[in-house]
Amino acid sequence: MHFPVSDVSIEPVYLILIGFVVGVLGGFFGVGGSFLVVPALSALGLPMNFVVGTDLAHIVGKSIVAANSHRTMGNVDFKLGFLMVAGTVAGVEAGARLIQSLKHTRYLDVAVGGTFMCVLVFISLFMLWEAVKTMRMKKAANAAHPDARRSDASAFGHVSKWIQRFPVPPFVSLPLSGIERISLWPILVVAVIGGFFSGFLGGGAGYIRMPAMVYLLGVPTHVAVGTDLFEIIISAGYGTFTHALKGNVDILIALVMHTGAALGARFGASMTKHIRGPGLRLAFIPLPLIGALLLLRSLLAGRHH
Repeated sequence: MHFPVSDVSIEPVYLILIGFVVGVLGGFFGVGGSFLVVPALSALGLPMNFVVGTDLAHIVGKSIVAANSHRTMGNVDFKLGFLMVAGTVAGVEAGARLIQSLKHTRYLDVAVGGTFMCVLVFISLFMLWEAVKTMRMKKAANAAHPDARRSDASAFGHVSKWIQRFPVPPFVSLPLSGIERISLWPILVVAVIGGFFSGFLGGGAGYIRMPAMVYLLGVPTHVAVGTDLFEIIISAGYGTFTHALKGNVDILIALVMHTGAALGARFGASMTKHIRGPGLRLAFIPLPLIGALLLLRSLLAGRHH
């Protein structure tokens, strides 16, 4: 099937399959799935600026379905999500403008692809180390106190506690996330960083925002998943708008992918009832590494010039 906007020919079944897979991942891990979508679309010969913009467009609809499923399970901290909006929008715009400045140079694919691979590998290795350390700590604690209540605490709990004591007002409370008081500024910093990676690398940047909410802000993992999906609707929605104005969105490709993503998102969200905490984080680890390998393969193949 030929898609005239981006001037490429792609088999629709392949796009539907990609959409379904990332829909499952999005509903389960609270991420947009761009760590797989970007390498997959890039491997099909789609120019990198269209990869980023189209990935954002497809993610919006899928995230709405997944976020609604998490809302019914009480996993969405709407207060936290709305507080992050301003930072997210500012970050997305900054990332999109950087893409635009590189769009007509020969460095676009290398800049986006190289940055993406480094980010994905770092996140996977960091989360592997943290999850293993956390599970060892819990095993030792359970051995010493077998009747103690199990928690979703991270090995980096001391970092989040320090950030929650950051003394610069204004302060907010996040009851659903179990945070009695935290400065607004760390929340905005996480939002800006997540938004920037969304605008520059595509997707909702859940691979940045979800771990940041867990490790830096101290949000429970299952709440971070649901809240990140809500935030992805905002970041990917604004990212789609600004990239569309810059001519970087093939809406037909996005719609074909969404037919599979909507089904996958509901299925993935229902799976979070069974796995939480470090187990959920540990299950996430191989996915960014797979995406990094696929992207490296695409870049080495020299499909884009």
